[in-house]
Amino acid sequence: MASKALQQLVNETKWPLLDYLIVDMPPGTGDIQLTMAQNIPLTAAVVVTTPQDIALSDAGKGIAMFEKLDIPVVGIVENMSFFECPSCHTQSPIFASRGASKLASRYKLPVLAEVPINMQIRENADNGHSLFADHSNTYLQDIYLDAARSMAANMVNKIKVSQVAIASGGGIDITRLD
Repeated sequence: MASKALQQLVNETKWPLLDYLIVDMPPGTGDIQLTMAQNIPLTAAVVVTTPQDIALSDAGKGIAMFEKLDIPVVGIVENMSFFECPSCHTQSPIFASRGASKLASRYKLPVLAEVPINMQIRENADNGHSLFADHSNTYLQDIYLDAARSMAANMVNKIKVSQVAIASGGGIDITRLD
């Protein structure tokens, strides 16, 4: 049911010309991920994980699935990497330390970001506000901006493109070299 809704969203929405369409999917290699990877033309994937062993195991399975389906993985983002004390700025790994780095080494991928546990991120998300609407925490904004820049640069490096053309429906057709 969820995979059908995702297909409907992607295929039946009249999208404007997009540079990127980012779809946040649940962890794992279940029906949603397989349907997306097999039925919707994906340019690349970014794998987001937390540092716990079980999450890293799921992330590794996701990377293996994307590789098997010939979808380039441009990097890994580690969410909830650490807690930074707002008073003294000491960083403490709550769950584990550097799990994404170990996973990235195994698959020869870059770590695009290590996102901390942070009240401002949670409060903004809970209230439906962008972290970028409030300019008081450029440190957090820089983490996300650096990840986006790294993702874009790694997409250019990973994907061999032979042709880019405007499609009849207004989208962009990218022909990959295999």
